[in-house]
Amino acid sequence: MAASILIADDDAVARRLVENMVQKSGYETLVVDSGDAALAMLTAPDAPAIDALVLDLVMPGLDGMGVLAKIREAGLNIPVIVQTAHGGIDNVISAMRAGAQDFVVKPVGIERLQVSLRNALNASALKGELQRIRHSREGKLTFADIITRSEAMAGVLKTAQKAAASTIPVLVEGESGVGKELFARAIHGSGERKSKPFVAVNCGAIPDNLVESILFGHEKGAFTGATERHMGKFVEASGGTLFLDEVSELPLAAQVKLLRALQEGAVEAVGGRKPVKVDVRIISATNRKLLDRVKSGQFREDLFYRLHVLPLTIPPLRMRREDIPHLLRHFLARFCAEENRPITGISGEAMALLSQLEWPGNIRQLENAVYRAVVMSDSDQLGVTDFPQAAAQSSPAHHQHGEPLIVEPAFHSTAPAMVSGNEIPIAPLPSAGTLAMLTNTGEVRPLEEMETEIIRFAISHYRGQMSEVARRLKIGRSTLYRKLDEAAADDPAAGGTNEAS
Repeated sequence: MAASILIADDDAVARRLVENMVQKSGYETLVVDSGDAALAMLTAPDAPAIDALVLDLVMPGLDGMGVLAKIREAGLNIPVIVQTAHGGIDNVISAMRAGAQDFVVKPVGIERLQVSLRNALNASALKGELQRIRHSREGKLTFADIITRSEAMAGVLKTAQKAAASTIPVLVEGESGVGKELFARAIHGSGERKSKPFVAVNCGAIPDNLVESILFGHEKGAFTGATERHMGKFVEASGGTLFLDEVSELPLAAQVKLLRALQEGAVEAVGGRKPVKVDVRIISATNRKLLDRVKSGQFREDLFYRLHVLPLTIPPLRMRREDIPHLLRHFLARFCAEENRPITGISGEAMALLSQLEWPGNIRQLENAVYRAVVMSDSDQLGVTDFPQAAAQSSPAHHQHGEPLIVEPAFHSTAPAMVSGNEIPIAPLPSAGTLAMLTNTGEVRPLEEMETEIIRFAISHYRGQMSEVARRLKIGRSTLYRKLDEAAADDPAAGGTNEAS
C-alpha cells in the first residue's frame, strides 16, 4: 500500500496537475478544494490514514497559514509541504515557523515535488521511530505507535484497545516476530497503569531451577548461591503489568505456583515464611497453540483458563502484506540515521519482491533484512541485490526444492525507479487493454485465467497502487493479494506446478 498524500488547493487546474504528479510518483492521493475541507478530513474520527499534506497557502476561507495553525493546535504530526504562486522570503519564513516541512513555488515540477515528498516522508518516518523508541523506554507506548494499515489488524487493534481500559488478563498469540510484546506494551501504555512498571519476563529463557526464584523471589540463604534477598518479578511489577512471554514454556511445577499467585493475588518467595500481597495485571504471550499444549499434558488446563480470558491473535506478516511498505519506510529511516548512511529509498523492483515474500520470521526478519541492506549497500538506493536472501528465495530453483513460491509482479526493468522507500512499484502505464476470450483451439478460456489477466492489467494501469486496484475491481486488498499468490502458485512458467525434484 503506497503512502497517501492529501492535496488541498482551490484552483482546480493546479489541483489536478499536482494530483497527477503525485500519482506518477507512486503515491495515492486524496483531493480537497479548501483549507476547511482539508482540516475536516485530517481531524475526522474516521479519518483515512494520511501520510503527508500538499497545501496551497492562498485560499478563500481558511487559508494555508490557518490550516497550519489548526494542525499544530490539534497536535497532528503530519508533514506539510506548502505551495503558492507568491514565493517571497517572508512567506517561506512564516510557513516554516508555522510548522511546514518544505516550501515549493507554483508551478512546481515533478522532480522538485518528488524530492520534497521523499524528504518529508523520510523525516516523518524517522521522527515516528524515535518517538516509538522513546515511548518504549519510558513505558508510554500506545496503539498509535503500532505501524499498520492492514484490514486484518483492525479487529485486533479494536479488541486490544478495549482490553487496555480494564485489567482483564490477555493472552497474545502469534508467530515469532509478529510484535506480541509491542502489543503488550501498548495495552499497558494505554491503560490506567501506564505510570506504573511494565516488567517483561521471557519464560522460555529461564533455567527450570531458577523459574520460581525469578518470578516469586527468594530469601537470603534459601539455596546455595542465594547470598542476598531477591524480591522477584511479581513484586517488581506490583501496581503495574507483568508480561509473561513464551508462557507455554513454563515447567509444570512453576505453573502450579503461578496459578496460586493469580488466584490469591499473593506470592511466596523461595525460603519465605509468609505470602506477599501483589497487585499485577497479567499479559501473557505464546507462539504455540496453548490449547494443544493442554491436550498433550504440557500445560495445566486450570492455568490455561486463567490466562486465556481475552485472547488476541496477531496475524503473521504474510497475511498483512500492505503493511510491508510502511514498515520498510520506518526501518529504513531509523537505520540510515543510526548508521549515518545517505540512502534515500528502495527501488520499485526491490519493493515488489519484498512485498511478496513469505517472511517466516515476520517483522523481526524484515527489520533485520533492512538493517543488513543499509549497512552493506554501496548506493543511495536499495535494490534487489541488497537483499540477497530475499532474491534467492524468489528464484524458480528455490521453489523447486520445496520452498514457498514468491509472487513477482509482472513489471521489471521497464518500471521507473522509486524515489522513496514506501511505495508499491510503478509500472509502465498501458494505453489500452484487450482480453482474449478463447484459447488457440477455440475453447473458452478458464475464468481463473482471465481473472488473473484482468488483475495484472489493473495493477499496471493504476501504476501499482494496490488500494486503487482493489477499489476499482471491487474486492478487498487482502483478497487481491491472495489471488496474486494463487495465480503464482498455478503458473507453470514460475514453477508453481512443478514437483520437487
